[in-house]
Amino acid sequence: MKDGPSIAPIAALAGDPARANMLAALTGGMALTASELAGEAGVTLQTASSHLAKLESSGLIVATRQGRHRYFRLADNDVAQMLEAIMNVAARTGQMRTRPGPRDPALRKARICYDHLAGEMGVRLLDSLVAARHISRADEVLDLTKTGAKFLGGLGLDTNQLVSPRRPLCRPCLDWSMRRNHLGGTLGAALLQRFFDLKWITRESNSRALRFTRNGEVRFIEVFGEPDAARSGA
Repeated sequence: MKDGPSIAPIAALAGDPARANMLAALTGGMALTASELAGEAGVTLQTASSHLAKLESSGLIVATRQGRHRYFRLADNDVAQMLEAIMNVAARTGQMRTRPGPRDPALRKARICYDHLAGEMGVRLLDSLVAARHISRADEVLDLTKTGAKFLGGLGLDTNQLVSPRRPLCRPCLDWSMRRNHLGGTLGAALLQRFFDLKWITRESNSRALRFTRNGEVRFIEVFGEPDAARSGA
């Protein structure tokens, strides 16, 4: 017998089509009920409950009760990273869903990746921070600079409070639709929350898609620059 972790049980759990759809829905960062997840998976509530019990017992999801309902969410950021990595491999190898719809352009422009901004706008955000030397980028390592900490302080973020022993401050996260990195880590999460607080972004119902308000997109461009300018400094 080989020593070390076994990936087979986790792969089998995530590989079932119904459970995969449930997990993908939870990468949006919201807690969902069994009924909502049954709809995402296209199965009956009874079948969904069986799938959810397996995912919960494996530690991939956790449940909390509020009133009569139980709400399910991903267990932690590690699970979200695993799922996003699988999505990237699926996109690269052509394993895409065969029912494109009107939400697809919105998802590609801006969407939530567990708790940070992804899509075209997420990539633009990271490119801008690198171009302005607020974040240094060497290979796959991102570091916040002193000027970056000062700049983000002007946006109302205290980066000292974002340091965590369990999660990096800045982490490159490969974007499945752009095939380039957007910004993850505690800083990526804090920036997205700040955009919500400033009402630059709203969330589309029942979707991972995020929509910039008219004023929000104007302010985003004012603060982080035009996309071509960001790319030229990356």
